[in-house]
Amino acid sequence: MSLYGMMQTGASGMNAQANRLSTVADNIANSSTPGYKRATTAFSSLILPSSAGSYNSGAVQTSVRYAITDAGSLEFTTSNTDLAIDGDGFFIVSNASGTPFLTRAGAFVKDGDGNLVNAAGFTLMGYDYTGGTPAPVVNGFDGLVPVNVESAGLTATPSSTGTFNANLDDSEAIIAPADLPSTNSPTAQYSHKSSLVVYDTVGKEILLDFYYSKTADDNWEVAVYDRSTATPGTGFPYGSPALATQALTFDPALNGALAAASATTITMAVPGGASLTIDMAKMSQLNYPFTVDAADVNGNAPSAVTGVEISSDGTVYAKYENGDLKPLYQVALANVPSPDNLIPLPGNVYSQGIDSGVITTGFGGSGGFGNLISGAIEGSNVDLAGELTDMIASQRSYTANSKVFQTGSDLLDVLVNLKR
Repeated sequence: MSLYGMMQTGASGMNAQANRLSTVADNIANSSTPGYKRATTAFSSLILPSSAGSYNSGAVQTSVRYAITDAGSLEFTTSNTDLAIDGDGFFIVSNASGTPFLTRAGAFVKDGDGNLVNAAGFTLMGYDYTGGTPAPVVNGFDGLVPVNVESAGLTATPSSTGTFNANLDDSEAIIAPADLPSTNSPTAQYSHKSSLVVYDTVGKEILLDFYYSKTADDNWEVAVYDRSTATPGTGFPYGSPALATQALTFDPALNGALAAASATTITMAVPGGASLTIDMAKMSQLNYPFTVDAADVNGNAPSAVTGVEISSDGTVYAKYENGDLKPLYQVALANVPSPDNLIPLPGNVYSQGIDSGVITTGFGGSGGFGNLISGAIEGSNVDLAGELTDMIASQRSYTANSKVFQTGSDLLDVLVNLKR
């Protein structure tokens, strides 16, 4: 073994341990960084051809690896926009120029424009609900937009659908045609009455009166009026015609349910609003007092956004002061066959590597992707005690290799002095 080879080996060992110390330093520095993945230094020997009588010293090859697959522990917070992935997958984020990256760092907050950004300034990406329930583009990032939690402002929704289920008393007397509520006469009679609150296009409450009248055995009429035009005290006559009337036919052989040929809905135009269809398919006629089982109509009065809620599948909802939830976006997740071969970049993000495989996208809780947890972040997967142990071992190895280098240098000085 030559002295130069001896010095080269020592220098190579020092360089290898210096790289190891650098990764240990990075790990310790980022032990509290959300989503950070531990870096490790792997060594392999570089052996040069040698003969029985002559040894050629080699060196040490170094490669840095990242434990991206290993998840960090969950740390719960008080912010709904902090997100963690319980399982596989990465958040898709973009920089200021729109370039997409992957990350597990989910400490997101609103920026000045209402977009969700993490501590490194990368914007969370997802699919917009404007065009209906979104579907992921599984082999690319097309269609992704910044998730903006201030895109929903004060809103009012006109009523368009509803349900009403009730039992009509079979023992009620039959009402003559001239006295039915649909005639809107002062002598109008009815068997039962109920009312529903609906909303027009500006969110104003409209009260609708529903009259149920027995016209014959197993036959009923439903008439709907706008309460605002009613005669005080009696209702009839109303100042405007019925908004809608509908005949219902019941079948005693079906336990009082609607007959197969009967209508099951009633449709009307809400004053100042939209067309409203009420589903009455579960109405019944039994020898029992009038009883309402279920009544519900969509739409809402003007309501302001009070917060944001994010479900386990990544759907971002605007929460209004009236308690309604409106879906705005669905957070997209991405994954690759070999996450540990992704390329780490500044800002705790990753880009696709040659050996990482093709990126696929999807939603939380489906297709092998983990569930999203709102109000939590994934911590670093660094074991601080283990890093301190590695640091001590690396320091000792560095010192030993420096001694090899120093010994070779001293021997070389002796040989030079002998020649003199």
